[in-house]
Amino acid sequence: MKAGYKMISEVYNQSQFLTVKAAYLYYIKGIPQSKIARKLNISVPTVSRLLNKAREDKIIEFVIKDPYLECIELEQELMNRFGLKEVIIAADPIENKIEEKEENPDSHKKLVALEGARYLQRIIKDEDVLGIAFGRTMYYMIHYLNPCQKVNAQFVTLHGGLNNLSDELDVASLTRRMAMAFGGENKILYTEGFSSNENLTSQIKEEKNVKKTIDRFKNVTISVTGIGSFYPDLKSLLVSYDFLEEEELNHLIDNGVVGDMALRFFDVDGNECNTDFKDRTISIDFESYKNIPLKIVMVSGVNKTQTVMSALKGKLIDVLITNYSLGKSILESTYFDSDV
Repeated sequence: MKAGYKMISEVYNQSQFLTVKAAYLYYIKGIPQSKIARKLNISVPTVSRLLNKAREDKIIEFVIKDPYLECIELEQELMNRFGLKEVIIAADPIENKIEEKEENPDSHKKLVALEGARYLQRIIKDEDVLGIAFGRTMYYMIHYLNPCQKVNAQFVTLHGGLNNLSDELDVASLTRRMAMAFGGENKILYTEGFSSNENLTSQIKEEKNVKKTIDRFKNVTISVTGIGSFYPDLKSLLVSYDFLEEEELNHLIDNGVVGDMALRFFDVDGNECNTDFKDRTISIDFESYKNIPLKIVMVSGVNKTQTVMSALKGKLIDVLITNYSLGKSILESTYFDSDV
């Protein structure tokens, strides 16, 4: 009797060969289900059932290969540990895993920039106000934006410009190009980022056009920035482009600066440092920056581990977009473990 029931139930099962054939055509050959249905003389719902059966019977199995699976696992660990809204991990270049080559900073920046561009295009919407900072990763990101995706958004410089900085990295240029890519409106802060003294800074901020742009800082819904590092190595564009005199650089280091974002300098706890630059910088202030609903930070390179940890501690990051080696280094770091 039991054998009879088994035989009857088997009558209603599809041919295993048909299941394999449907799976082969769909997953290996990439043929749409509608065409498979016509080819095998069955309905589209039947094709769908065959594909489900192929998965259930383990005729086909899906495998996410390393290093991509490692990136997914690392993402979850970083989100859980630091309470981030989102983490995106770019897999390190394969050649760095096969051969023990010295890291190529630009290759990592480009991978992170690509992920940054794709993420921004997923989440940006009409009426958003994007705050933009200068940086090389920002420059690369703009190259990866799809010019076909148009959004009625505003793009605002988060700080003034820097003397002698190449046009490709200048915040005004980056903001104009990003606005152009999305078909949005740009709002540029037409002034230098650093002035010579506090009184001059106050005067500049009261100028009509400058004040109008600064007033928009409170409306920023998304910021996109990088991070410059002062510890343990000097890996900031402010240093590499000689914007700082030796005396100024020593002053920053003596006052505990570990990193910079949007021309603001922060310490080991992610708080703004009380330096001579604080009141002569024309940039979004730290509290306004912290109030931005979505703060996206793109950063790469293990030498920035401690600096990123400080920014995380100070709640300066909501969405971290980084490369695998830096993400792993952050997770394994004992820096601030007792406090984070």
